[in-house]
Amino acid sequence: MTAHHTLATPPATAPWPVQALKAVVVLHVVALLFQAVTAGMLLSSPGGRALHENSGIALGIIGLVHLVAAILVWRPGGGSARFVGPAAALLVLTVAAALLGLAHMTVLHLPLGVALFGGGVAQLIRVMARE
Repeated sequence: MTAHHTLATPPATAPWPVQALKAVVVLHVVALLFQAVTAGMLLSSPGGRALHENSGIALGIIGLVHLVAAILVWRPGGGSARFVGPAAALLVLTVAAALLGLAHMTVLHLPLGVALFGGGVAQLIRVMARE
């Protein structure tokens, strides 16, 4: 009779594109939250407008990096494409919100900003739940 020893395999780490996507989605949600903070500063301090505009530019860049990371998980990474659509939608809606803000159409800009934050949190939950 022989004894079989089974070695516990260490948990597999996610490939680097998935890790990058998780990191950038966290950064994206933080940037979206920071936009809400700077929107309040825009109303209460003289330098708030410049800070809100500059953080909006950073948000657009982070949104683009988010989309690239989602594509890298999908195409070369061989993962699911389910993260690409929401990342693209967040980027397009971020640009739309920026244009509405520049046009001083706050009646559309503000609800779109809230929706962007909700979409970012939904994407964060989706990405972090990925196994």
